[in-house]
Amino acid sequence: MHVVALNVAPGSRLPMRSVEEVLAEAGTGLVGDRYHGTKHRHVTVQSRELLDRAAADLGRPFDQSATRRNVTVDAGEIPTRPGTRLRVGEVLLEVVRVSASCRLLDDWIGPGAAAALRGRGGSACRLLSSGTIRVGDSVEVLA
Repeated sequence: MHVVALNVAPGSRLPMRSVEEVLAEAGTGLVGDRYHGTKHRHVTVQSRELLDRAAADLGRPFDQSATRRNVTVDAGEIPTRPGTRLRVGEVLLEVVRVSASCRLLDDWIGPGAAAALRGRGGSACRLLSSGTIRVGDSVEVLA
């Protein structure tokens, strides 16, 4: 797996901004993102492969940033079991919970989006180490 997109938003309901790299601060979050400074939900991770399946079910493509997730990887399943660890480039993440589909996705993407994305929304993670996450970084699920 590799990072294919990074997005941050400075506040709730503000547009996501695509970036090539982002500074991750252990225990704090992604610098410049709305969840920076929260207790557990520091970064969200999703799979482009699963988004493509959702788009097929929906009957139309949509931009990955419309899901409001921070990190998009190219392929594979994103672990959802709490405690599972991922290494994204030089940064260590730990899954906190599933990122559930929100009904607001129907407003942002279109009717039926929340249903199409159910079970495909990725995971919310906490940052266990600091570093820079970049588009192109490898992503590894740790045993």
